[in-house]
Amino acid sequence: MKLSHTIIIFWALTLSAYSQFNPGARQISLSNSDVALSNDVFSLFNNPAGLSQMNWREVGIYYSPAPFGLTELANGYAAYHEPTNIGSFAIGGMSYGFELYHESKFSLGYSFDYQNTFFAGVTFNYQTVSIKNYGSSGTFFINAGGLAYLTNSLRFGFVIQNLNKATYGKDDNQIPMVFNTGLSYSVDDDFILNFSIEKDIEYKASLQFGIEYDIIEYLSLRTGFSNEPSRYSAGIGINYSLFNFDYAVFTHNDLGLTHQAGIIISFGKDGSRNKMIKKHLGLR
Repeated sequence: MKLSHTIIIFWALTLSAYSQFNPGARQISLSNSDVALSNDVFSLFNNPAGLSQMNWREVGIYYSPAPFGLTELANGYAAYHEPTNIGSFAIGGMSYGFELYHESKFSLGYSFDYQNTFFAGVTFNYQTVSIKNYGSSGTFFINAGGLAYLTNSLRFGFVIQNLNKATYGKDDNQIPMVFNTGLSYSVDDDFILNFSIEKDIEYKASLQFGIEYDIIEYLSLRTGFSNEPSRYSAGIGINYSLFNFDYAVFTHNDLGLTHQAGIIISFGKDGSRNKMIKKHLGLR
């Protein structure tokens, strides 16, 4: 194997946690501070409890073809959400890597609410990894989360990623176990503040902060930052009719600046996502 390929595989392994836990251009533009917001289809991967805040169908696609200019780190996600009388269901998948190193994941999620105030959810994941000339392996792991409205404007959320501490083969911690908890506060229907603390059991805790502002009816501005590692992010959302186009940029200490994009199609949603959710939950 060429030295350059060995280096790329090392980078892929180093950054694989990024592919596993950070889907959604909207989420990335908020520096993934949205654990207590979690109100779109990509909540399946981030905090499944938030899915049952939505009483409409959604399908989302997120794709990053060459993070930091490296096609070897390409990753993409797709997800579908279906609300029912017994809760919300979602399915999705992930692909990450290139021909020498590749990860894929299939996810099935369920969320329910109690009196439109407390929401709980779980995601069942089956993930595989394949390294050329070394073989492949797969494992099953569970994510579980909760979200509660403390007031009409203040939400508390938490999620545990890889609850059962699954790994590939006999080596520990190849799929990180991560705890994330935080708050989301709606200053008004158009301006939301998000704060969270994320803790990988192998690393220091990371503080995450994000702001979302619907500057006009069809345009949202977002920004955020986090530490451990230090990251700055920003993005925009264009919301028109059934379509939500999201774009994000963020920094990496060693690799510089990169960008992501995604689209969500919402069937039955008419207007601002945050206003629709408040209407559905009977909040003012």
